[in-house]
Formats: sequence, C-alpha cells, structure tokens
Amino acid sequence: MWRTGRRAPFALGLLSTLVVLLAAPVWGQQDNNMDFEQVIGGEPPPALRPYQARDGTPLHYRRYTSARQTNNVIVMLHGSGYHSAYLQPLAAALSESGTAHVYTPDLRGHGPEPRRRGDVAYIGQLEDDLDDFLRLAREAHPDAPLFLAGHSSGGGLVIRHAGGEPQVAVDGYVLLAPYIHHSAPTSADSNSDWASPKVPRLILLGMLNSVGITGLNDLTVIEFNMPEPVRDGTETLAYSYRLQKSMHPRDDYSADLAALNAPTLVLAGSDDSSFNSDAYAPLFREYTDQAKVKVLDGVGHLEIINRPETRETIQAWLAEP
Repeated sequence: MWRTGRRAPFALGLLSTLVVLLAAPVWGQQDNNMDFEQVIGGEPPPALRPYQARDGTPLHYRRYTSARQTNNVIVMLHGSGYHSAYLQPLAAALSESGTAHVYTPDLRGHGPEPRRRGDVAYIGQLEDDLDDFLRLAREAHPDAPLFLAGHSSGGGLVIRHAGGEPQVAVDGYVLLAPYIHHSAPTSADSNSDWASPKVPRLILLGMLNSVGITGLNDLTVIEFNMPEPVRDGTETLAYSYRLQKSMHPRDDYSADLAALNAPTLVLAGSDDSSFNSDAYAPLFREYTDQAKVKVLDGVGHLEIINRPETRETIQAWLAEP
C-alpha cells in the first residue's frame, strides 16, 4: 500500500505536467517585420502541375522553362508559411536569363489545396517527397547538372536532405538565408515576431519521441504571424510537430552541414531580421569546405528573392569552372 500510495501522487503530478505543457499557449506573438508584399501579389507564377509521391498522394510544382540554351536545372524549395508562388521573382529571373530551368514544388502540407494543411504523416516524409521529385527532374534532364536550392526553412530542408539518405545525387546546393537550428549562431532573437513556437510542447514532444512515443506528433507546435492584407487562403499558418521537424536540420545540425559534399552557395542579406547573416560564413567554414558564403548588403530576408544581385550571384557561381 505504501508503494502504491507514493506512486499515485507522482503519476498525478506527471499527468498534470503533461496537460499543462500540451496546452501551453504560443509564446512571443508580435507583429512581424517582414515585408511580404515584396514577394506576394506581383507577377503571377506558372500554373501548378501535378506529380505523384510514393504514397500515391498528388503533389504539385511549378515549372520555369528557359527559352535560352542552358544545361542547368534548379529545384528550389519555399520556406515556412506559404508555398512556391512567392519564389516566382527569382525562378523567373533565372529561367529568363538562361541561367537554368527551374522547378518549384509545393511541399506536402502546403499550397492551395493540400490534403492535410500543416501536417505530414511522419517525420522525414518531406525528404521522401523530395527524392521522388528529384528523380522526376533527373529523368526529364538526364545529362544536365542538377542543383537543389531552398530559401529559409526550404534551405533547412535542403541541408536535412543532404544529411539523410538522399536517393538522387545533386551537383550542388544553393541556400538562401537558410534556417539551420534554433540553437545555431545564425538564429536571431527577432525571429519570434514571425514564428511563434509552443516551446513547452516542443520540448515535451521531443522527450516523448526520444522514447518512441509518437502518437501526439500531429499537435501544433508553431504558428506564423502573416499579415492579414497578404493572406489569400493558401497560406499555412500552423505546423504539426512532425512537419516542423521535417522542415529543418536535425538537432545535431553539424552532421547535416558536414554532409553537404557538393559545391554550395550560401546567400544571406545584411538586413535580415530573422537570422544573423554574419554567422553563416564561420558556421559553414567549421563543418564543410564546399561552401562559398556571400552576404548581400542592404538585403532583407524576403527581399533576397527579388533582388537582381541574387540572380547575378547565382549565375556567376554556376559559371565558375
């Protein structure tokens, strides 16, 4: 009886802690300081095209075919909260200049009509989807140099994919203001005004996953504060735990960075309010000798998508012997 009596308060206390952590509200909700109007509402992107993932789910992408002679192919991934449409300024500039044929897939859980907005079936499913799409790109361009690019969290997914078990080899990487990890030196305190994480819930779910308990991975762990004037119903303003984890490098992000074993261009803006742009060069230098890092003066986090310096730098990098 004594042992049972001692366990009951402990179990009740643990249950109470779980309830509090799982119900904890979003922390740090503020007005965000990123100008979404720079990349949303401009020239319309190409229409979405379907492709089928390995589990039979129809996913979608946009294609920017260059009318000029080019051998390069770039698959470019969007960041958190929206979808591939906002990449139009850079994707169009690269294709129209003859730099590359560009493909911009909508990641699972995103886009105008996803099956489950803000969610995936398991941690790592985005990497599987990316392998499926890269295979299609390689089949369409069997002899072309194939590059994998990503902006913000899309850049984080590129790094995560490199550090996993990629099934399709690429010839290089282009990372635009990539998200590395909340504990990385590139993270900035001001990031909380755009992304509002449920920190206690993230911690708890991480603990549960470490012992094989995954039944709560559909719970929301982060919300995004996109300004009302630019919302059109196609944004994705909340992520489940399994989607959030799938979008970014692993907790041991150093291993993922070290796995970038092909030429890598890292671009960031000096006026990026989300990330510490000065930290990219020393961070990448520590883990890989493949990366060339350039900080564009006076450029912000979203602005990097539509600045001509971005296209010019990518173009020059691709032309290097």
